[in-house]
Amino acid sequence: MKKLSVLAIGAVGYVLGSRAGRERYEQIKGQATKLWNRPVVQDAAGNVEQAVKSTASDVGSKIADVAGDASSKVVSKVKGDKDPDVTTSGGASF
Repeated sequence: MKKLSVLAIGAVGYVLGSRAGRERYEQIKGQATKLWNRPVVQDAAGNVEQAVKSTASDVGSKIADVAGDASSKVVSKVKGDKDPDVTTSGGASF
């Protein structure tokens, strides 16, 4: 939500800057840069980055697990096995 707010503020700054001319654009850009370089903002950005990396890692693991289970079930169905939970060694080769 906050990222959306930052993007919206950036878009408004761009529009106002383009209407007011290059000088106003540079002024807005300078203020935005000052804001971005504030320690509080950088800390928040770092926290968000860590949260995204952690979540992405967890989601990636879950996707890999589900994909492996689905692959095993497909291989079992193709081979005609009665138990779809049986895993095959060597993976699927179609």
